[in-house]
Amino acid sequence: MNAELASLAGRARIHAALGEPARLAIVDALSLGDASPGEIAHTLDMPTNLVAHHVKVLTEAGLVVRGRSEGDRRRTYLRLQPAALAALTPAPLADVGRVVFVCTHNSARSQLAAALWKRRTHGKAASAGTKPAARVHPRALAVAHRHALNLGATGTAHVNDVVRDDDLVIAVCDNAHEELTGPVRPRLHWSVPDPVRIDTDEAFEAAYADLADRVDRLAPTTMLRGTR
Repeated sequence: MNAELASLAGRARIHAALGEPARLAIVDALSLGDASPGEIAHTLDMPTNLVAHHVKVLTEAGLVVRGRSEGDRRRTYLRLQPAALAALTPAPLADVGRVVFVCTHNSARSQLAAALWKRRTHGKAASAGTKPAARVHPRALAVAHRHALNLGATGTAHVNDVVRDDDLVIAVCDNAHEELTGPVRPRLHWSVPDPVRIDTDEAFEAAYADLADRVDRLAPTTMLRGTR
């Protein structure tokens, strides 16, 4: 099969996969953030076995990939393939005031995400951690410098001291997503691998690129309070 036919066959699989309303609903649910199959089942009020079937079809069509949680190591999180996202138009998020990005230590991913959001939208953003480190990681400062990104104040903060009731909270790591329960619950989850685990410039560059892509994807769908 030549490249053109292979491309047509791939596109046909994608269109066939999205032709089922339940699968389209799953893709919509994943368009702005990642989720476990159980979370998808709860959100869409769908039996877990049916979710498993639809996820299998979406995976085979190249729309969805699975990743193991860096938190409890048991959960599987689903995320959309970047190439598939170009054809999707997520539902808008209305009346968003401040966005708070949360990770475990508030030393890298959440700091970078908040700075990226401010630069992309000129909106209000903050960052916090469930178990804040004593300082921002030096490699996070370095990658921000390489991309002319202003991290601003470089202190860390606990989520309980930062998050307000009307914030849009985005957990940018699996641990934070799994730990944020009770009165503070993330509205979105981005399963961004922890660059500190590898602790190389390449790992921090990968995290930066992942976060920048997600911020660019979310920003156009977000109606910021006071801008309408």
